[in-house]
Amino acid sequence: MYPPSSASRKLQLNLLLSAAAGALLLAGCVSDGAEGHDGEDGHDGQNGQNGGDGTDGMDGMDGADGHSPSAGIFVRELGRYETGVFNKSAAEIVAFDPGSKRAFVVNALASRVDVLDLSTPATPTLVDSIDAAAAAPARMLGAANSVSIHGGVIAIAIEADPKTDPGLVAFYDAATLALRTTVDVGALPDMVTFTPDGRYVLTANEGEPSADYAVDPEGSVSIIDISAGFGTPPPVRHATFTAFNERRDALRAAGVRIFGAHDASVAQDVEPEYIAVAKDGSTAWVTLQENDAIAVVDLATATVTDVRPLGFKNHAIPGNELDASDQDGAIAIRTWPIFGMYQPDGIASYQAAGATYLVTANEGDGRDYGTALKEEARIKDLTLDPIAFPDGATLKRPEQLGRLTVTSKLGDTDGDGDFDRLYALGGRSFSIWDAATGGLVYDSGNELEVRTAVRFGTAFNSDSTANGGDNRSDNKGPEPEGVALGTIDGSTYAFIGLERMSGIVVYDVTLPESPRFIQYVNPRHFGVAFDGNNPTQLSAAGDLGPEGLAFVAADKSPTGKPMLLVGNEVSGSTGVYEIARLPEE
Repeated sequence: MYPPSSASRKLQLNLLLSAAAGALLLAGCVSDGAEGHDGEDGHDGQNGQNGGDGTDGMDGMDGADGHSPSAGIFVRELGRYETGVFNKSAAEIVAFDPGSKRAFVVNALASRVDVLDLSTPATPTLVDSIDAAAAAPARMLGAANSVSIHGGVIAIAIEADPKTDPGLVAFYDAATLALRTTVDVGALPDMVTFTPDGRYVLTANEGEPSADYAVDPEGSVSIIDISAGFGTPPPVRHATFTAFNERRDALRAAGVRIFGAHDASVAQDVEPEYIAVAKDGSTAWVTLQENDAIAVVDLATATVTDVRPLGFKNHAIPGNELDASDQDGAIAIRTWPIFGMYQPDGIASYQAAGATYLVTANEGDGRDYGTALKEEARIKDLTLDPIAFPDGATLKRPEQLGRLTVTSKLGDTDGDGDFDRLYALGGRSFSIWDAATGGLVYDSGNELEVRTAVRFGTAFNSDSTANGGDNRSDNKGPEPEGVALGTIDGSTYAFIGLERMSGIVVYDVTLPESPRFIQYVNPRHFGVAFDGNNPTQLSAAGDLGPEGLAFVAADKSPTGKPMLLVGNEVSGSTGVYEIARLPEE
């Protein structure tokens, strides 16, 4: 458990508007103007603040919730490519090759990577596709999961069929799209990335169990050395977690969640999700999402040197409020007697004042394998300890905590069969961690929910697959998933994708202890009804469910200005954002 950061403590100016008047109920969670604005985050009625559906201000042109953006950067959607495929993961991870001015977008379930010409970023054009399933014709392959590019080389992570078998990385030439070679890696390679110098290619091998949990492969990180090129198959080493199997009890006691079925070992239970690499290429940090932990990997020796628990977020502390119900008829962001597990998905690293920091998008994730292992439960269905929760009957009402999804695998502290503590999935936030110590430096607290609520009113906490508002409050809220970092004129910016609410939140993280909110841009049209069967409706609905983000520096951009590329898995669209530098006031 960590105290709220200094930035979170600033969120103490209460905005209390009558729900009967059709406005917002925000308890202790709106900024007091600490970021140089005029105090109350856009009370000009421009962005759904009057209780509307948020159909105005879709492209974020008003900057920070109704104000003129502060000096720094300004993000706007410049172009968009649409597959017309709804909720089929048709646009997930995206990478950019400056040499060919092309974007490479993972079309996961189709097991291909779409190639978009971005020489004119306002009008992205599909020019080709890479058939990932054809990378190894003699093998049964499944979905393409990730893509990364460095020095004109494309690396694509492809899972096997079944996913519990070893996957592979296929290498292609970015200019010709010719296949160079393939390399076997661990089971279910979920993410692939190059080290900054281009010597190594790393994969986070999630090693998920089969649907019936009959097969549970080990999680690992594969390290492919491509420094000698592709004349011969590049050597690969695997950083495993087997050395931690004997430390299972100690890891659990420290807060690492090891709870797989069939008495799973540590190596089986960990599920590497995403990788950040040190600037010097010596170390990688890997999110273990379901385990609420981060692994540290020494790349020279291919060794996992540490597994660090992330702790828990206390939602009873002012600054850490959340809306816990989809049936309370209001936006009620308030404190609750529960904890949150950070459970990050995306992770990125950067340096500030000579130190390295990690930025995580705290999405949250639960395990559901039917009768073998089903983790998620609603609080209304749990037995609460009467001493820890003397008002348990009230808390279990649907408009209180009853609908909130929590883990059933943690919280019975005394082993008597009832719950003494409650742990929700995900932090509904982004965090900054000290890479050297693993300590929490900053957490955005309740700010992502507050920003989206103030911006879009009753469309707050919408799901990415349907409009309606407040239908994700009971389960991870806006659900931050992906994060990309970019340096512009000496300042470092974090771009965080909100998977459910959609849109991108932008922060200046140059000072890790006190990030500054810059903008929330969301090209989603909440006033457009859609069901995914009508391509015209889907196009009009805007971008839904951002999954992967890629920052393009100005010196690598076709326009000479920085760009942000976003793959939206639900709308099947790829967004091209232009990043402008604002003049000093």
